[in-house]
Amino acid sequence: MSANGLDGKVAVITGGSRGIGLGIATAYRAAGAHVVIAARKPAGLTEAREELLRVKGDGDVHTVVANAGEPDQAERCVEETMARFGRVDVLVNNAATNPYHGDLLDLDLPRAEKTARVNQYGMIAWTRCAWRAWMAEHGGAVVNIASVGGLVVDPHIGYYNATKAAMLHMTRQLAYELGPRARVNAIAPGLIKTELARAVWEVREPILTAKLPLRRLGTVEDVAHAALFLATDASSWMTGQTLVLDGGATALPIGVEG
Repeated sequence: MSANGLDGKVAVITGGSRGIGLGIATAYRAAGAHVVIAARKPAGLTEAREELLRVKGDGDVHTVVANAGEPDQAERCVEETMARFGRVDVLVNNAATNPYHGDLLDLDLPRAEKTARVNQYGMIAWTRCAWRAWMAEHGGAVVNIASVGGLVVDPHIGYYNATKAAMLHMTRQLAYELGPRARVNAIAPGLIKTELARAVWEVREPILTAKLPLRRLGTVEDVAHAALFLATDASSWMTGQTLVLDGGATALPIGVEG
């Protein structure tokens, strides 16, 4: 396997039927990997598989209906992966949820529990399954898709961002616990131009980009390229780290307007 390739490797990607997850699956398949995409909706998985099969690559594509916040479904997905391919070399914890917008003091327990269950505990559950099934003995790479929100304060999605901050800490913790067999790293994207986030960026894009040093928003491909780097031997001496992909947003001086 070349430093930049995934020939013959097997990657499991949660939330892999659209947006960033599908973009990562596309990059991995193009790099030679077999990809397993998990998501809640069968229809979306079917469409995503058809799209992935059109990508030039030698790897197979398998889909699993699974909710990232349900540990038994994580276990079933990994079991299916092992039965079909016999290995799990890369796990991408991409699925996330954000059912609440508002101040922390107005947050209700059901939505807090749902957010933490998917964004925090889901990451642990899926990593545990991949570790026990394959990585503990054979090694591998875990890539956690967090958010730049885990590093800053936001007036609307504070609790979501808190769960992403927890992901960043758990990335370091798991890097310590799973080394030297497996590497664990994270990506913290800024605002990415996905369909899911269209309502946020479409109208305000000129305003948002004017403030960024790179003068553009992020793309799914930006995140996918970083995820490919973290999955391959190109990052073989890197673990417990977070790649911030935000166009320079966190490099802006305090109080300076774009």
